[in-house]
Amino acid sequence: MYFLAAEGGESTHNPIIPLWQEIVVGSVAFAVLCFVLMKFVFPRMEQTFQARVDAIEGGIKRAEAAQAEANQLLEQYRAQLAEARTDAAKIRDDARADAEGIRQDVLAKAREESDRIIAAGKDQLAAERATIVRELRSEVGAIAVDLASKIVGESLADEARRKGTVDRFLSGLESTGAR
Repeated sequence: MYFLAAEGGESTHNPIIPLWQEIVVGSVAFAVLCFVLMKFVFPRMEQTFQARVDAIEGGIKRAEAAQAEANQLLEQYRAQLAEARTDAAKIRDDARADAEGIRQDVLAKAREESDRIIAAGKDQLAAERATIVRELRSEVGAIAVDLASKIVGESLADEARRKGTVDRFLSGLESTGAR
């Protein structure tokens, strides 16, 4: 049957090899498509890709700059913190030294006041002792004169004589009490 169709004057076409008209039309269409892609689509895609690259690189640069700034601020804060700790330690040491100085001053004043009170008490005791001794001498002297008058039977009313006798008597007592 195929032979009959070939005899009819029509040439048979090999399906593996395309017709030259199809090759020309396909080549022109491909050329137009390439022209449109190169003229309009590829530049637009290149701009989009470049914008994305710029955005990514700019983001990376901004992130690096922000990281560097954050590191710088962190170092500043650490330096300030170290300085604050040093200042706090110095203030604390100064306060301790001041407190110790105040404590020593208060203790010195307390000792001085204590010594002054003790000295005043000793002076007062010495004065009272001297007063008591003087009063006792006169009372013992008067009693001794009265007793001697009664024993001797004569009056020892003479003041000078009586005072001399009493003083000698008390001195004798003191010297025997000191032995």
